[in-house]
Parts: sequence; C-alpha cells; structure tokens
Amino acid sequence: MDFNVKKLASDAGVFFTRAVQFTEEKLGQAEKTELDPHLENLIARADCTKNWTEKILRQTEVLLQPNPSARIEEFIYDKLEKKLPSKTTNAELLGQYMLDAAAEFGPGTPYGSTLITVGEYQKRLGGAEREFLQSSAAAFLTPLRNFLEGDWRTISKERRLLENRRLDLDICKARLKKAKQAEAKAAAAPDFQETRPRNYVLSASASAAEHELRVAQTEFDRQAEVTRLLLEGISSTHLNHQRCLQEFAEAQATYYAQCHHYMQDLQRELNRPSSSSGATVPSSSSSQRLSTLVMDQTQLPVTGARKAKVLYDYEAHDASELTLLADELITVHTVPGMDPDWLVGERGNEKGKVPVTYLELLS
Repeated sequence: MDFNVKKLASDAGVFFTRAVQFTEEKLGQAEKTELDPHLENLIARADCTKNWTEKILRQTEVLLQPNPSARIEEFIYDKLEKKLPSKTTNAELLGQYMLDAAAEFGPGTPYGSTLITVGEYQKRLGGAEREFLQSSAAAFLTPLRNFLEGDWRTISKERRLLENRRLDLDICKARLKKAKQAEAKAAAAPDFQETRPRNYVLSASASAAEHELRVAQTEFDRQAEVTRLLLEGISSTHLNHQRCLQEFAEAQATYYAQCHHYMQDLQRELNRPSSSSGATVPSSSSSQRLSTLVMDQTQLPVTGARKAKVLYDYEAHDASELTLLADELITVHTVPGMDPDWLVGERGNEKGKVPVTYLELLS
C-alpha cells in the first residue's frame, strides 16, 4: 500500500511539473525544445492522413448506407463484434411488392405480367446492390477503420509519450539553468563565513541537474526515433489505401455494369409485343428456331473480328445469346445494323450475341 501511495504521489508531482512547464511555454515564460523539421513534417503528414481518412470513411458510409439509423445499427453490431443480420435491399423489397401485386391482379393480365417482369428485375438489381455493399465494406471500409482504430491509436500514444519526454527535457534544462545562475551569483558575491559549504552545495546541485538533463535527453532522443519510425509507416498506409481505392472502383464498375445490363434486358422485355396487342405469341420452340435463324442470317456480313476477355459471368437469356464465364477469351465481331451495345461472340462451335459491357476488347 505504501508503494502505491508513493507512486501515486510521484506521478501527481510529475504531472503537476509538466503542467507548469506547458503553461509557461504557452505564456512565453519558458523555452521550448523544437522537434526536428523532418519529424515535424511527418507529424503534419500523419495528421492530414488521419483527418482525410475520417472524412472519406464517413462519406463512403453515407454513400453506401444513406439511412442514419441503419448506420448506427451497423456501428453497434461492429462494436459488439457480432455479425449484422442480412437485410433485404430496397430494390428487392420493391420487387417483392410488385410480384405480390401481380399475384393479386392476375399474372395473366397485361398489368400483372408487366409487374412480374419489372419486379423480377428489381430483385436482380437489389441482389447486385447487396453484393456491391458487401464487397465495398470488405475491400474499402474495413481497411480504413483498421487504420484509425489500430495504427493511428499506436501513433497517437507514442506522440503523447514524445510530448511528455520533451516537457521533461525542458524542465531539466530549466533546472540546470537556475542551478548555474545560482552558482554564478554565489561566486560573484561570496559569503566569507560560509563560502565553502555553500559553493559545495550549489556545485553538487548543478552536477545533479546536468545528470538529469543527460538522462532526459537520452530518453527524448529514443522516443523521437520510435515516433519517427511509426510516422514513416504512413507511406505504407497510403499504398494500402490506394489498393483499396482501386478495389472499390472495380466493385463500383462491376455493380453499375450489372445494373446497366439488367435495365437493357428489362427494356427489351417490355418492348416485346404481347398477345394483348393482337400479335401472335410464338411458342418456346418456334421462338428459339426463329432466334437461331436470325443469328444465322447475321453471320454473313462479319466485320472487325477480334479477341475479347470476359469480365463477368453472363447467362444467356435465349438461344440467340452466348453464355459467358469470367476471364475466358472469345472472338467477337460486329454485323451491320446490330445494336451497338451488343457483339457477336464465338467460342469454338458456339456462337451468339454478347453484351459489350461484359467484355474487355483486346488488341
């Protein structure tokens, strides 16, 4: 118990001395040791990194989840280290409402049939959105949070320790300065009755102050080096965040490409003639034969054949289209009068239309 009380009293004394030194520095009544210019630049760069990382993280969270209540719920689950329950996206919910409405109005009616078509595509859009949110959180948000909650806390701790070492160093400098002044004053106006004892005490006090200063200087230099090494690691943080940005941009590109393709398919579905307009709806087998016939007819005037790399999986919607697998290579070409958003793709003996947004054309 004695030891704890003494330690508490000692810590309180150190804190009070540092507070006095800090206050006197602010008032211009005490000298302050300046940090190395390189270290000052590293500190400013680290502060800038921390501030902008916080802003980018907050705004990205707003972009991915505009609902403040949902963001608070995600934050609570994250702090409790529990997995957030999977939720239905707004687009999926809208799609389900449309399907439920179609069932009530009658799927055979024109309105009900259209509700089913649009509802199915809304659910696909919602599924793509969920995948985008999950990939963005893992590839972009998590690394930013890890920096702020991990690396930055370590840097902040070492910087506070460096500031304490600097205050201790300046306190020792001030003590040594006072001891030297007192020693010089005693030498200038000696007291002949107590000259030896007084000069001896002042000299011993100055020697002790010099020793404390050397120790404080050593500890300050050591802490400055530790802090410098940590701050130089900010360059690696920038490289890591750069990779995360690239992955975030790729996730966005994939998501928007999927949405674009789904909406193109939806427009084609809605523009197809229906039985309610007086046209005869062909059977499934006759429709496939007709699509194949059209594809065969468009094979003749081939122009600009080249290789292409498939970026994402694509499932053919009818016999005129070609199913694609991500990362495979196919041959593509155009035909006169064809929709510019589509190309004719060939893979071995298979041939069919493929969407341009799913391809990377190679030279």
